[in-house]
Amino acid sequence: METLFRWDELLTMPVTRRTFGAVFASVVASPRLSVSQPNAAVQRIDVHHHMASPSWLQAVKQIGAGDPVIANWSVQKSLDDMDKGGVGTAVLSANAPQVRPLARDAAIRIARESNEYAKQLATSHPGRFGVFAMLPLPYIDESLREIAYALDTLHAEGIGILTNYGDKWLGYPYFEPIWDELHRRKATVYTHPADANCCVNLVQGVQPYAIEWGADTTRSITSLIFSGTSQKYPDISWIFSHGGGGLTAFAERLLVQMVTTPPYQGRFTREMIQGELNRFHYDTAQVSMAGTLAALAKLVPVSQILYGTDFPYRTAAEHSKGVDAVFDQADRQRVNRDNALRILPRLGGA
Repeated sequence: METLFRWDELLTMPVTRRTFGAVFASVVASPRLSVSQPNAAVQRIDVHHHMASPSWLQAVKQIGAGDPVIANWSVQKSLDDMDKGGVGTAVLSANAPQVRPLARDAAIRIARESNEYAKQLATSHPGRFGVFAMLPLPYIDESLREIAYALDTLHAEGIGILTNYGDKWLGYPYFEPIWDELHRRKATVYTHPADANCCVNLVQGVQPYAIEWGADTTRSITSLIFSGTSQKYPDISWIFSHGGGGLTAFAERLLVQMVTTPPYQGRFTREMIQGELNRFHYDTAQVSMAGTLAALAKLVPVSQILYGTDFPYRTAAEHSKGVDAVFDQADRQRVNRDNALRILPRLGGA
């Protein structure tokens, strides 16, 4: 009889194309495998939930870009936190810096291995996990090949990217081949902030994630709108982390000042900008307090707000408490689950 992988081996082994099929066979065949099933009473879908594949974790450690929180992540910790916070399904994504700092060949390999690892977890825990696949950006042709593999072979729920790639934001023409393909596929694109070349170590003792990441999400939103990129690709469903970052604080500048002064005066109107803001999606990760979440709900329709936790950096329980405190029962159902299913319909069976 063929030897099966042990479950502890499955979670820690490096993933390659050679082992991928064997792992799937092991997952399906092993009677000893403990498979976590979603609680029928749990409805929340977490669209902002990080994981770390072994090869990705090793790669970021080697370049000094890892951190102890993600280094201590495990699939069991994810499942335990989901159960405590009433999350039925979490869509897995790699955290910043993804593979951006890696050389081309390493970026291609690590992105593929990470995506296959995430798919393994989704397959071995039916209904508990989805996948936002990582691309080997800034390498465009290689990223186009990974889009095809991730969406056609792995059947990922969408693509997970960063808000910047060093000195390039998402509205720059450099990324048009990526948007052309994802628009053709009517894909969902989840974005996560990262350090930009311009804005590292600006304030002594203040880490970029405290302020700059929120600002960078706003930069990318502004770049997409005022370059005309988001209007050109209406069939891409965009998700912005952390409630759009600093968007609620800067929205009035975009809606009033930007459209009434050169070079955008006469090219954009307040209604056009609000229309784009109203069609983007925003997750609740790190904005679950009453002031931040209520501000987001006043700027954009509740239909565009998706439940997110930023696990393992924050917990599902605290975000569930925050969402429940701000929204009434009908809106909670939308934020917790229904809004996500509109753009991630394959999660409907979870």
